[in-house]
Amino acid sequence: MVSRADNSTLGRWWWTVDRWTLAALLALIGFGYVMMLAASPAVAERVIGEASRTLLFLKQVVFLGLAAGLMVTVSLLSPRDIRRLALLGCLGALALTAATLVIGFETKGARRWLAFPLLGTMQPSEFLKPCLAVVSAWFLAEGNWAAAQRLAEPQRGLGLIHGRVLWPLAALGLLGLTAAILKMQPDFGMLMVVVSVFLAQAFVAGLNLAFVGVLGAGGIGLAIAAYFILPHVRSRVDRFLDPSSGDTFQITKAMEAFGNGGLFGRGPGEGRVKNLLPDAHADFVFAVAGEEFGLIVCAVILLLFAFVVVRGLIRLLAEADLFVVLAATGLLAQFGLQAFVNMASTLHLIPTKGMTLPFVSYGGSSVLAIALGMGMLLALTKKRGSRLEERL
Repeated sequence: MVSRADNSTLGRWWWTVDRWTLAALLALIGFGYVMMLAASPAVAERVIGEASRTLLFLKQVVFLGLAAGLMVTVSLLSPRDIRRLALLGCLGALALTAATLVIGFETKGARRWLAFPLLGTMQPSEFLKPCLAVVSAWFLAEGNWAAAQRLAEPQRGLGLIHGRVLWPLAALGLLGLTAAILKMQPDFGMLMVVVSVFLAQAFVAGLNLAFVGVLGAGGIGLAIAAYFILPHVRSRVDRFLDPSSGDTFQITKAMEAFGNGGLFGRGPGEGRVKNLLPDAHADFVFAVAGEEFGLIVCAVILLLFAFVVVRGLIRLLAEADLFVVLAATGLLAQFGLQAFVNMASTLHLIPTKGMTLPFVSYGGSSVLAIALGMGMLLALTKKRGSRLEERL
């Protein structure tokens, strides 16, 4: 136990961090270990060979351990440090994401990955998501800060009005640059998540609803354009609306897995569908959970994601710092949206989309990027004595 009188960095962190949210996130990491042990050996044997059955599991053990350490380390930072980290991370990740167009390698018709000697592969756009959300929140909050200062000091109004306009425009410009790069990869799934998060932040920031509506209409237009321009997007939507129009092997097997699992599941290691699903350890890991552990465990996983999002939003109701509100809103929207897309596509509620289930699916870049975002969330939602002083 850590004493309340402990004034060390760890002691102050323990008594100010949201321990319930931390516990829920660590529980999801625990589910990640269990699901990799259940799903990855069959995939590794099929793809790599029988001698490497434990390779993917051991790699994910390392990734999840690093993710837990990264999340706790980032959560020790102050909001000011989070802004600085996000800005540096955004610039670096944006540059690396752009570099994928030149030196990245192509997988399934898209250039999203970079290969590094000894370090393996990395998807830079995964790290861009949380950093962009925080930087956008910073810019949007600065615009509102300038407006508040203008009301307090009318004699300085002209310069501050310019600040109120320029900061949101800077956020919009950064979003536009990111969208252009993601479109060229192409990665429309990531693009839709980034745009959706920005729209949520813009709405909370109190920007003109007409402006938010224009952005929303642009996002819908982009989705419609993707349907007509990109064959793989059109194929996924058509197969969702009419399963007889194409190959639905993965979603059919996923639904079969849920049917086999029933309420309590077939038991750990007893699943059969994972031997057939190409992405049983990644995009369709929720189906493996449904077959081996049943509806009850799937409901627990769903409730953990809902708990993190709802508790985070409730804590923000008492927050006075607009930057913290916007940044945490963006991170929570991103976390919840990614979980929703993965589970909903696995359950055939929406067209299939290759998006990992946070902390549960296999993937180094995804797990570490989510840990970075959740570390930022824990840092921003800590109890602090003077929030205004930290902003200044």
